[in-house]
Amino acid sequence: MSDVVAEVAAETSVEGDAKPALATVQSVEQSTKQFCVYEATSEELIERSMAPIKKEFLCPPPSRSLKQSDVKEPHPSLVQEKKSKRQLKRERREKCAINLCPQVSRTEDVASCQYKDKCRFNHDIEAFKAQKPDDIEGQCPFVASGMKCQYGLSCRFFGTHRDISAGEQNSEINFFNKDTQRLLWKNNMTFVKADAKLKSLGLLGNAKKSNVAEDNDADKPQNGANSTPATQDVDIPGPLETEEVRPLKKAKSEDNKTSQLGDFNDGVNLEDEAEKNGHSTSKAKIEDEDSIKVVETSGSLKSHPREKKKLIDFRDKLYLAPLTTVGNLPFRRLCKVLGADVTCGEMAMCTNLLQGQASEWALLRRHSSEDLFGVQICGSFPDTVSRAVELIDRECTVDFIDINMGCPIDMVVNKSAGSALLNKPLRMKNIVEVSSSIVETPITIKVRTAFFEGKNRIDSLISDIGDWGATAVTIHGRSRQQRYSKSADWDYIYKCTKNASSNLQVIGNGDVYSYLDWNKHKSDCPELSSCMIARGALIKPWIFTEIKEQRHWDITSGERLNIFKDFVRFGLQHWGSDTKGVETTRHFLLEWLSYTFRYIPVGLLDVIPQQINWRPPSYFGRDDLETLMMSESAGDWVRISELLLGKVPEGFTFAPKHKSNAYDRAENG
Repeated sequence: MSDVVAEVAAETSVEGDAKPALATVQSVEQSTKQFCVYEATSEELIERSMAPIKKEFLCPPPSRSLKQSDVKEPHPSLVQEKKSKRQLKRERREKCAINLCPQVSRTEDVASCQYKDKCRFNHDIEAFKAQKPDDIEGQCPFVASGMKCQYGLSCRFFGTHRDISAGEQNSEINFFNKDTQRLLWKNNMTFVKADAKLKSLGLLGNAKKSNVAEDNDADKPQNGANSTPATQDVDIPGPLETEEVRPLKKAKSEDNKTSQLGDFNDGVNLEDEAEKNGHSTSKAKIEDEDSIKVVETSGSLKSHPREKKKLIDFRDKLYLAPLTTVGNLPFRRLCKVLGADVTCGEMAMCTNLLQGQASEWALLRRHSSEDLFGVQICGSFPDTVSRAVELIDRECTVDFIDINMGCPIDMVVNKSAGSALLNKPLRMKNIVEVSSSIVETPITIKVRTAFFEGKNRIDSLISDIGDWGATAVTIHGRSRQQRYSKSADWDYIYKCTKNASSNLQVIGNGDVYSYLDWNKHKSDCPELSSCMIARGALIKPWIFTEIKEQRHWDITSGERLNIFKDFVRFGLQHWGSDTKGVETTRHFLLEWLSYTFRYIPVGLLDVIPQQINWRPPSYFGRDDLETLMMSESAGDWVRISELLLGKVPEGFTFAPKHKSNAYDRAENG
């Protein structure tokens, strides 16, 4: 206190005016004495955005004098230095000298490998067993689901394997075709529909010229925008010499492992090939008949190039937002179990998709439980986005394609994508118009209120977005400049919703953290189709259950641990049950735990529900496991992972992708 008083006195002292300075010092000292977390009322805590924890769960104030023995050493699992992916990969290869051949691992027969002595993997089964880590406690996730484990000897649950003659097939679809990848690498892929539409609008062959004109005057109408529609006789050039031409891509042998489908059949979709490989891609089984309908274009509506168009009814459906890193397939499966209706894959960059990057195409994977599923893409120009849309529609089974025009991440904005498009409304129009006119799959977009705070502009565009061809628009109630700071502006979302045309569904996004938030937004603006849930689902994925059951779930630590177990099981089935798959699952579990620790159990709060921007004081849980789950320490997150996936390997390190202690900078696109 004396230091604070001295500092204030030094800043406020004015020559010849000592009394006001002394009064200021006394007022600061008095206000500091008045507020104390342990004595403050719930109203005072909430006013300071602090969570009103019940007094019996607050930790006692720390002693001012700390002994040397009381200072904890940093957990060894925290990253000390930044290492490149190549360096980490080399270190993993050096530590694991014996990589058993996958074919030998499955069959336990050295002669089963077709490459024999030329195989780049090891065939010494006994040497592999000698250096293999101990099995993890529990049952193999594949065997538990009635499937035969494809990892064989490499599985970390090998001791629980049993003979399964015929079980369930892989329930994931949208695998990347190798032949498609080769065509993209060689820049030999053709995009007939996209290029025809681009040419009809004057956007093909002079991309640089039109983009420069647009940047100079984004609000002026574009020349050629009302040109005649494309016909089948349009002469489509080969590889285009515009600034959007895809560079040649060098093959990566590591990425080829994820490609599991058969031959490429002249640009048709992969349903037949997927069925041959045991992947059920029947749209009749996946699509929700109540949600997706094929309708004839009404004469009363504005004319559109498509005669038939699928429509998705988002009204009153619980929509899990596309979430970078954590919004992976296992997490989406978990949210489906907990009540989510609509799921969307992680944001994929159009340029990477068109270059044939297998890691980017992996983001489009879909599980059979995702009955209403979309993918989200992000691009800078109409030709890039429209070609990606055509390719996805051809190669994947999806119910809608979402175009991200609101991502605030610097890496995306610097490429003129994401929220940078908010400054270029003409380009927004061209992207949506071209993309929606070449496929029957519904096109949706996701935007923010504006690029700069205080300069909202979506309300001036909302009436036209439906005419561009978009089925729905999701509005995040913050500007790009705000990122995730301050509260979402729902009043502005309501205003935009009421200005929207009748053929455009509007979905609100921002700070939905309880069923009361959901109910309030729906009652305040009945025209709102639904609410997208993002960080609320990251922190407590059971929010979908709370909304459907209209209750505050005072979830116990044991129930939360079971949810983590489900995620681990789904993760091992997706990434694999071998050592590599186990560590990949651990990594994404830790990324998720860097969000879930912010949840405060209902039973510990004086005022419910918890608000997403509340910071808790130092407190403890009702049992040791609950206290561990609310820890801010990455070392404690690692301990939770060890409860589910065994001990971490020697030299293991972890640091979350985002700033785990920054509530307002979660980079979710």
